[in-house]
Amino acid sequence: MKLLAYSISIIVVLGCFVDVNAQSTGRLKKVVIDAGHGGKDPGARGRYTKEKDIVLAVALKLGNYIEKYLPEVEVVYTRKKDEFIPLMKRAEIANKSKAELFISIHANYISNPRVRGTETFALGLHRTQDNLEVAKKENSVILLEDDYSTTFQGFDPNSSESYIIFELYQNMYLDQSLEMASLIENQFKQRVGRNSRGVKQAGFLVLRETAMPGVLVELGFLSNSNEEKYMSSNEGQSLLASGLFRAFRAYKKNFDEKNKFDMPKEQMKTAKNNTQITYRIQVASSKRKIKEGASIYRKLDDVYEYKDGELYKYATGECKSFSEISKMMPQLRKKFKDCFVIAFENDKRIPLSDARAKSGD
Repeated sequence: MKLLAYSISIIVVLGCFVDVNAQSTGRLKKVVIDAGHGGKDPGARGRYTKEKDIVLAVALKLGNYIEKYLPEVEVVYTRKKDEFIPLMKRAEIANKSKAELFISIHANYISNPRVRGTETFALGLHRTQDNLEVAKKENSVILLEDDYSTTFQGFDPNSSESYIIFELYQNMYLDQSLEMASLIENQFKQRVGRNSRGVKQAGFLVLRETAMPGVLVELGFLSNSNEEKYMSSNEGQSLLASGLFRAFRAYKKNFDEKNKFDMPKEQMKTAKNNTQITYRIQVASSKRKIKEGASIYRKLDDVYEYKDGELYKYATGECKSFSEISKMMPQLRKKFKDCFVIAFENDKRIPLSDARAKSGD
């Protein structure tokens, strides 16, 4: 009876969320970045690092990339320093912000030190014991909260039976969440060079309580000495954050495209004018794909790769006007003396003169 009562209450809560915080239409304007654990909750522990410190560093780097390269997007953090934020408070911050996406960042741990790799979860019922164990680990944070049994209506993070309820919980944002999770894992595997354990589903409370598409990212295993070393390094954190950023940028592009017909006519006109022409600075060209972690990635916060005939070409920056991109040139020429401005129309390379004529720049 206790589980049944809990099940009914979850469905009621979902109804409230839908009424209070329905998804907005138009462009993706706001994202919530959630650095897991913090303060009295260290999260997983490696040999010399704590999960809370690693995920905060990556979360802040990700937010910085978004603020720098996608300034039209507002970044909301659940925490920006080492402090304990109750799980329900994290969800409250997200829901009050009325953001279009929630990204929760974590690091994993398992008894087998040989296990390695990234995992990105969407909300759902666990299909394997491994997924259940990850959910139990991340949900156990509620045990540090005052009166958690009342707040979460009897939910026991260590009881397998409690997770049956996630079968009844209908995640209206599942497709979007799985899309973002897939983009993240593809970036980690193809560009960051990490071992991807794939996209998964499990019963994470923090995802259940947020009324928007959301993912929970496990950056790697602190129980694996090589991954601990990588995740604790500034270079590793920067590469992981850049992978998350590129996944977010691709998700935003898809989101904006899918929702553009819901915009008022004037807003559509403005959006079209603002996004039709894009300027970047090309810094390198290669017959072979440049692996992430190479010199170019260490020198730049954001690298844009595109194929031009048989060549892989690499650029940085993303501005809507020629004058704006030109301001970046002096600093970049200190690192790449032969760099130059290029232009795209709807992500297709076009002559710079054509771009300037069309944008009136």
